[in-house]
Amino acid sequence: MQPLLSKKNIAIVFILIILSLGTYIKLHEKTPVIEITNKKEEKVITWPIKTIIGTSIEKRAIEKYTFGDGPTHLVFVGGIHGGYEWNSILLSYTFIDYLTNNPTSIPKNITISIVPSVNPDGAYKVTGKEGRFTREDVSNDKKILTSGRFNANNVDLNRNFDCKWKPKSTWQSNIVSAGSAPFSEPETKAIQHFMLTEKPTAVIFWHSQSNSVFASQCQNGIMQETLTLMNLYSQASGYPAIQSFDAYEITGAADDWLSSINIPAITVELQSHETIEWEENLAGIQAILKQYTNNQSSNIKK
Repeated sequence: MQPLLSKKNIAIVFILIILSLGTYIKLHEKTPVIEITNKKEEKVITWPIKTIIGTSIEKRAIEKYTFGDGPTHLVFVGGIHGGYEWNSILLSYTFIDYLTNNPTSIPKNITISIVPSVNPDGAYKVTGKEGRFTREDVSNDKKILTSGRFNANNVDLNRNFDCKWKPKSTWQSNIVSAGSAPFSEPETKAIQHFMLTEKPTAVIFWHSQSNSVFASQCQNGIMQETLTLMNLYSQASGYPAIQSFDAYEITGAADDWLSSINIPAITVELQSHETIEWEENLAGIQAILKQYTNNQSSNIKK
């Protein structure tokens, strides 16, 4: 009996079945769904942002550490008297570490900038270190400590700003150089440029060792916001509030120059040259932050 399909026909039928099956699968497979979203990638910023705002005579960096990006800009400054007031530098670095470890402590409406060492050459004279150092690095030699107050030109930087400036000024019973003109030194020029560019809401300087909080003023008396700052920091920290330093004449001071350009500024003097008094100063800092968080419309500049 002859087979219904020859081998040739069987092969053709098999090929047709395979082709039909492939077409069926292709027609019934699910088309992949491509999801298009308009979500923007959120840029995560890790604080602090470190920038160099200038260099010293001996080419050491003057650094600024910034936390937050709110419209109210508060600036904290240490080390204008270099290694002589080394504890003001360590206090600044302690504050930097505190904010780094506690980023949620920075109110959303506030930017905090910290300049830990305005006079890095003076700090180097006393510690032998660039940037950060420890208490163990600090020289105990009184002559070295005193020399660290001044920059490499032997200028007292806190006598080199443009408020009541004189070429010779006073420190305790000593006559000191205030430079050849206001802002004659690269360190003070760096601070001048930073302040004029940023126009901060308020500035706090850390010094030692008068155990007080001082207001700033130049030719037009003390600004009301400066008095508020002074009293807030004083009440929270326990340092006495003193409106005017009158132990001897001070000319060309940084905080007084800021007053002359309508930026509130205070000077916080620690009790000694030996410790940073962190708890007292943290309380003062927190009082300032609370004030500017609760009073967001208060003379805000940036």
